[in-house]
Amino acid sequence: MARNSAGLLPFRRKEGRIEVLLVHPGGPFWARKDTHAWSFPKGEYGREESPIQAARREFREETGWEARGELFPLGEVRQKGGKRVTAWAFEGNFDPESLISNTFEMEWPPRSGKIQPFPEVDRAAWFPLSIARQKIHQGLLPFLDRLERILQEASGQDNPTNSSHPCSHR
Repeated sequence: MARNSAGLLPFRRKEGRIEVLLVHPGGPFWARKDTHAWSFPKGEYGREESPIQAARREFREETGWEARGELFPLGEVRQKGGKRVTAWAFEGNFDPESLISNTFEMEWPPRSGKIQPFPEVDRAAWFPLSIARQKIHQGLLPFLDRLERILQEASGQDNPTNSSHPCSHR
């Protein structure tokens, strides 16, 4: 059975360009990985929860922040392993230094018998789209392309920094 995941991709306008907020996974496996290791807050869900409910829950659990404002759909991507990821974008501004993530426990070091806690997300950062494309997991790249295209279409021009699109702060 295919696994389903849902998440929220925050964006903001800064100095004439679009930036997205990405999160870096916590735990020892990811500690030294950077290129194509980042994501946006997302997670798996079951039948008892809708994708949008899961996306909002995961955002809150992984960042400690509440997603406010209009959400607009970025659609779905099927990753190589079969997982289906559904995402929404919204305009917001968060201070990465205020990140508070849930934790998980795992045996570390392996076969040591020691169970240690690790944050689900160990850091967050704002990236312009050009750098975000280098940071984000390759299976999630289509969401950045869709966000850029939606913002360009909504602004009616090639430069997606016009604030007159449907996702502007009012």
